[in-house]
Amino acid sequence: MEIKKNDILTVEITDTGIEGEGIGKTDGFILFVKDAVIGDTVQVKVMKAKKNYAYAKLEKVLVPSPFRVQPPCPFHRQCGGCQLQPLSYEKQLEFKQNKIRNNLIRIGGFSPEHIDACMEPIIGMEDPWHYRNKAQFPFGYDKEGNVVTGFYAGRSHNIIANTDCALGVEENKTVLETILAYMKKYGVSAYDETSGKGLIRHVLIRKGFASGQLMACIVINGNKLPEEKALAEELWKIPGMTSVSINVNTERTNVILGKKVRVLKGEEKIEDTIGDVVFRISPLSFYQVNPVQTKKLYGQALEYAGLTGEETVWDLYCGIGTISLFLAKKAKKVYGVEIVPEAIADAKENAARNGITNAEFFVGKAEEVLPQKYEEEGVYADVIVVDPPRKGCDEKCLETMVRMRPERIVYVSCDSATLARDLKYLGEMGYEVRKWRGCDMFPGTVHVETIVLLERKGQ
Repeated sequence: MEIKKNDILTVEITDTGIEGEGIGKTDGFILFVKDAVIGDTVQVKVMKAKKNYAYAKLEKVLVPSPFRVQPPCPFHRQCGGCQLQPLSYEKQLEFKQNKIRNNLIRIGGFSPEHIDACMEPIIGMEDPWHYRNKAQFPFGYDKEGNVVTGFYAGRSHNIIANTDCALGVEENKTVLETILAYMKKYGVSAYDETSGKGLIRHVLIRKGFASGQLMACIVINGNKLPEEKALAEELWKIPGMTSVSINVNTERTNVILGKKVRVLKGEEKIEDTIGDVVFRISPLSFYQVNPVQTKKLYGQALEYAGLTGEETVWDLYCGIGTISLFLAKKAKKVYGVEIVPEAIADAKENAARNGITNAEFFVGKAEEVLPQKYEEEGVYADVIVVDPPRKGCDEKCLETMVRMRPERIVYVSCDSATLARDLKYLGEMGYEVRKWRGCDMFPGTVHVETIVLLERKGQ
């Protein structure tokens, strides 16, 4: 059977792809169907056909899967940010567990028996909605020329007008509608990516879940807003508002934030607490977006680290010191490394604020700082905790970690594919995976965090 573009087909969805798409077969031909759920029987329209597979658009659910649920967001299909919203939460967790497992086996080269023996249950959420403490909303125009804000449609920069995301906090809606009303009242323009003209580009909103403090940072293509004090006063009326600021970004770029922040009212930073550690967070700070799960994630990392109070610990890619300060409460000494100078300044401030004196922080690339401190100054490690960006660890960083011969390595990862690659290398260099566990930081999406405990063989 030849499959070609625009064909209308009926297919049963029997699997889920790594991006959350449904997978089905017709006469041995594989179809990838966005928004279809495992167990569905669907009518689809072929959008792109290859020799042995095709991408198809969901036209109609003919027989719904027992795992299909009604998504709370009416825009989930256009937005593309919540790929798994139509799937029951229990099934989402199963998908994520399997995604990690399959990557460890396929990319890492581990045996299924070993990976299954080391596997611990994935950490889910009791309430998998409104969990994000941070959101960045682009501003632009609809087809009628009205200023809108919301999220980009999948694989595009077309804005879907929506001020009430099901993953964000309820205050987002009030902040966004206040800014839209201000723009309309004073004739303030939105940024246009094509021309590079227009003023308001994005708004970054943060909320401290423990403190209740709110931050609104308006990203502008210029240095000043018209009647900016009036805007600040309106935003200040929102309960919890602690920080109203402007971020200047005049570059023709997809990078959201510029380097310059100017406070309009209140403080530049807000506070939040994870466990018993208080953090000060600026618009530019990296801070985990799901505080409920972050506490569980860091708690699991701390458990895997197995600290007794006598260990020297290195925390690589430490950000503003979130994991470092958790570890410092149980370790003899913690060293944190991060390439972003502002993050290290925050880390030092956070350590001082919490009375933590056994944590020291260095600015630089982990793959440069670690060899220098080890080879030139003889600083060693009993335990190394690593939480790299999506691309995983630099090879030189991995090589130095192995040369330092820590008893344990705790690897926290936001991408199980690069995690599996790095674990394969560490396994070849004498470290064995003892335990691993998924943590669902991003319900409704295909993303999942993983925590892995490795121990040096022969211990």
